[in-house]
Amino acid sequence: MITVTETKLKDVYLIKPKQFGDNRGWFMESYSKRDFEAAGLNIDFVQDNRSFTALKGTVRGLHFQRPPMAQTKLLSCLRGRIMDVAVDLRHDSPTYLQWIGVELSEDDPTQILIPKGFAHGFVTLSDDVEIMYKVDAFYSPECDGGVRWNDPDIGVDWGVTDPVLSEKDQHSPFLRDLPAIF
Repeated sequence: MITVTETKLKDVYLIKPKQFGDNRGWFMESYSKRDFEAAGLNIDFVQDNRSFTALKGTVRGLHFQRPPMAQTKLLSCLRGRIMDVAVDLRHDSPTYLQWIGVELSEDDPTQILIPKGFAHGFVTLSDDVEIMYKVDAFYSPECDGGVRWNDPDIGVDWGVTDPVLSEKDQHSPFLRDLPAIF
């Protein structure tokens, strides 16, 4: 059983699987196709990805895959804490260029479902962070894309002034320098 909560961004949902616990610990189904379909979420996930980040204050993103390999993502935090960010890049969406930041942590099973047409990123709020996410399209280097993490036209408040960044994220283009993607 899952609880699905709408966010202010069209088609982005918070998913909370039910945990069953006792004195030994807990158990949960982190994903159930049956529960998702019962909630009206018909997604054919094809790949699971895991990511480890060592240092607090690391920003990863804002990333996306262009069509035809655009991805829907179901993301959860397995260890540590993050602020997960979704940015609507769909030109015809009523929430175009709006973003949300949601805290995910090992202490709360809440997941975020981010559909195709969004840029995604996160900032680590603790050291030693591990995330896992399901995607509905295989990774394609030819379709890999990104937007600068601190793009002023988007204005994400990451809560850090001097983040740890990859070379790729330091040099991702600004949105104004990209053609319409979605």
